[in-house]
Amino acid sequence: MTRALPKGVLLAFYGDDFTGSTDAMEVTALAGLKTVLFTATPDDAALERFKDYPVVGIAGTARSKSPDWMETHLPAVFERLTALQPRLIQYKVCSTFDSSPQTGSIGKAIDIGCKVCDATWAPSIVGAPHLGRWQVFGNLFAATGGEHFRIDRHPTMSRHPVTPMKEGDLTRHLAEQTERPIVSIDVATMASGNADAAADKALSAGAVAFLDVLHDASQEEAGRLVWQRANGKIFSASSSGLQYALVAHWRADGLLPRSAPAFPPVASVKKLLVLSGSCSVVTAQQIEKAEEAGFASIRLDVMAVANAAHAPGEIDRVAAAVRTAFEDHEGVLVYAARTVDDPAFADLQKEYGADRATFTKAQDDIGLALGHLAADLVPRLELRRIVVAGGDTAGRVLETIPVTALEVAHPLGKGAPICRCHGYDPAFDGLQVVLKGGQLGGPDLFVEALKGN
Repeated sequence: MTRALPKGVLLAFYGDDFTGSTDAMEVTALAGLKTVLFTATPDDAALERFKDYPVVGIAGTARSKSPDWMETHLPAVFERLTALQPRLIQYKVCSTFDSSPQTGSIGKAIDIGCKVCDATWAPSIVGAPHLGRWQVFGNLFAATGGEHFRIDRHPTMSRHPVTPMKEGDLTRHLAEQTERPIVSIDVATMASGNADAAADKALSAGAVAFLDVLHDASQEEAGRLVWQRANGKIFSASSSGLQYALVAHWRADGLLPRSAPAFPPVASVKKLLVLSGSCSVVTAQQIEKAEEAGFASIRLDVMAVANAAHAPGEIDRVAAAVRTAFEDHEGVLVYAARTVDDPAFADLQKEYGADRATFTKAQDDIGLALGHLAADLVPRLELRRIVVAGGDTAGRVLETIPVTALEVAHPLGKGAPICRCHGYDPAFDGLQVVLKGGQLGGPDLFVEALKGN
C-alpha cells in the first residue's frame, strides 16, 4: 500500500540552463508528481496558479555566466525558492558537471545558495544511469556512441567550447571553485552499511558530499540518504540524478506507486522547426538522421549574427529560407554548426576566442538569433511544436519568446520531453517545445518529434 508524501513543496530547484531544467522536470512529472518550470523568477500571481504543485523549478542561464553575475542574480532566485518552504532546494547542474571557476562555477553557486538558504548540508548526486551517467569513487563517467568514457576523456566534454572537463574526479574538479570541505560517499561505503555515519559527519561539517550512483541500489540509497535528512536546510547542487534518486527512494519506501502514470502517445505535427546551437556529436547525428528523413537544413552564418551590423540581415535571410523550405518539407532545421570541428566554429573561435567575455557574447548572439527566428516564425507559420538543441541556446530562445512556464506534455527522449508552454500570447500558449541538451536524445529524436511515436 502506498503511503503519502508530505504536503507542500517537496523540491524547489533552479536550473543553470534550460535543457537541464526540463530534464529535471521530466523525472518527477513522469513519476506522477505535478511539476512546473518557470522561465523566470515567478511573481505571487504565477505561483498562485500552480499552488498545489509539489515540485517547482525556475529555469536559468547561470551555466554560462561569471561569478560576478551569480553574486548579482542568484540570491534573489534562491530567496524566492526558500520562501516556498520546500523540504530541499536544488541548484540543478548538467549531468556532465562541466563548469569552471570563471564560467558557470558550481562552487560559487553552492557558496551563495548555502548562505542565502541557511543550509546545513550540500549533498550532490550527479550520476544518472538512465541518462548514461555514472559516478564511482567520486569519478564521473558518461556514455556516447555506445562507448563509455571518464568525463575528462569524453570526446565532446573534454573539448567543450567554454567549459572543457579536464578532471574526472569531481571532488578535485569542484575544489577549484569553492573553499568548502568536499567529501565523497562512495559505493563501498554504501555497501558496508556506513553511509549514514558518513552522511551525518558530512552534514555536521557543512561539507559538499558527492554520493556515488552506479546502479539501482546505489541510486535508491543516495535518495534515502538525502531525503531522510531533508529538513528544509539542504542545498543540493545536483543533476537530475537527484530527482531519479529521490523517486527511486520514494517508490522503495511506498511513498510513490512503483509504476509511472501513463502519458498519451506523441502525435505527429504538420510542421516542425528545429533550432540548433549545439556542437555535440550527438546533435550532429540527430541532424544527419533528420536530413535523411527529408528535413530541409539551413545553416545559420554564425559570423554574421555575431556582428551587430550584419545580424538583422542574416536573421531575415534565414527566416525567408525557412518559409520557403516549409513549402516542400514538413521538417526544417536551422543549425549553427555540426560539431566543434565544424569550420564555422573554428572561424568563431579565431575571431572571438582570445577573450572569454567576447566569445561568450558571440555565442549568446547565436542563441538570440535563433530566438528571434522562433519569435517570428511560430506565429507567422502557426507552428504548434518546435525543438531547440543546446543548453545555452535554449536559454536564449526561451528568453526571447513570450512563455512564462512549462509542463511536461509527453515523454520523447530521455531528458528531452515535449513540454507545453504557458503564456499570455495565444500564439505561444499551448505551443509544444522540446529543449534538448547537446548530449541527450537518440539519433531519431528530431524525426520522432515530427512524426510522433
